[in-house]
Amino acid sequence: QVQLVESGGDSVQAGGSLRLSCAASRYTYSNRCMAWFRQAPGKEREGVAFILSGGSSSTYYADSVKGRFTISQDNAKNTLYLQMNSLKPEDTAMYYCAADYRAVSMVSTCSRGQSWYNYWGQGTQVTVSS
Repeated sequence: QVQLVESGGDSVQAGGSLRLSCAASRYTYSNRCMAWFRQAPGKEREGVAFILSGGSSSTYYADSVKGRFTISQDNAKNTLYLQMNSLKPEDTAMYYCAADYRAVSMVSTCSRGQSWYNYWGQGTQVTVSS
């Protein structure tokens, strides 16, 4: 059973930075979608950053975070990261790590939405104050 465990959420002031981590257990696939989603109160869950598993440098970002967030992975540690810079109050949300088992050839496929993903973490809260 694949397990994803997020950590790193915190309360920060606008303009600050945070790095989220997602430790993956029993997930050793390559060229599968891994992603960070977020969900603010009263809003739908949205994907913000996507990467192909297994050491790929192919990434994809939602327009709302492009240039501020960076998704990366450490294969040796089996860990996914989300570096978040220049944080804004509108970035406040529960952040979820997600992964899937189906092979894909293009990282843009990973942005299909939350229904594409079969594995989810429990979430970590990020709060940005103005």
